[in-house]
Amino acid sequence: MTPAIESPDGLGLTPWLGVIAAYALGCFNTGYYFIRWKTGQDIRLCGSGNAGAANVGRMFGPWFFGITLIGDMAKGALAVHYAQLGGLSLPVQVLVIAAVVAGHNWPAQLEFQGGKGVASSCGALLFFDPLLAALLLVVCAVLIAVTRRFTLGAMVAYALTPVVAITLGYNVTVIALLAALAGLVVFPHQQDLRAELSRRPPSPKV
Repeated sequence: MTPAIESPDGLGLTPWLGVIAAYALGCFNTGYYFIRWKTGQDIRLCGSGNAGAANVGRMFGPWFFGITLIGDMAKGALAVHYAQLGGLSLPVQVLVIAAVVAGHNWPAQLEFQGGKGVASSCGALLFFDPLLAALLLVVCAVLIAVTRRFTLGAMVAYALTPVVAITLGYNVTVIALLAALAGLVVFPHQQDLRAELSRRPPSPKV
């Protein structure tokens, strides 16, 4: 049995329990349950069929988008918060982030049809390392401004997560796990990337 790692506050949490709990938390898909509650509809049968904040916003408006975004970010942040309270090491904290994102993307109770992990990973990374999250946001903003393609800019920024982590001095294990985490977010966006790249980018305004 894996021994519990005790934090200074006395909260004990085993690494595997933390990862499993994070996946279960991720499975609580804000968009799906919120839309079910407010409208009785299944968001997975609307629009793109995705249960994330973007599709919720497109189909039901900005208020629904905001609630879904906040809920998905909050569960990512909550997972990392409890991992930190449990005294889990940095590599295990990244595994916890990956687990909450995997739960969001592929929730078992929803036939593994969830979101795409952007909001939940953002909330988690903000708690894991605010500087890392801020640098990735800057990279994302620059790439979107240069390419004029939102999905491409955001996904390239995610792909550069391990590079930014190297500049911040993380060890090889954390960097490798952050690379895997980036893959969990980029992989579900393959179709969006192909569709966006097939379109001509908008001309810059003069």
